[in-house]
Amino acid sequence: MIANYGYKDGSGEYYISIDTDNCIDCSAGRACLTACPKQMFETMTDDYDDEVVAVKQSFRRTLGFDCADCKPASGYDSLPCSTACTPGAIKHSW
Repeated sequence: MIANYGYKDGSGEYYISIDTDNCIDCSAGRACLTACPKQMFETMTDDYDDEVVAVKQSFRRTLGFDCADCKPASGYDSLPCSTACTPGAIKHSW
């Protein structure tokens, strides 16, 4: 299942999508939790009693701003959360 966290406003769509199937089978040991400089991720138990990662509620309406520090314009070649995770588990829409 793909879980989408974020929002859409006049400036664009800002979503982080987490593939919970990849998250359940995490081979990186939940490295995304510490890879994010803003500590935007948390673990939660989904409807199927699996432990998965989610974006914290307090960040869901400000992703466009909170993730800006990790975007290529800030000097990163790739996003730390996506790189730390199982390939394809975390995607950004912008």
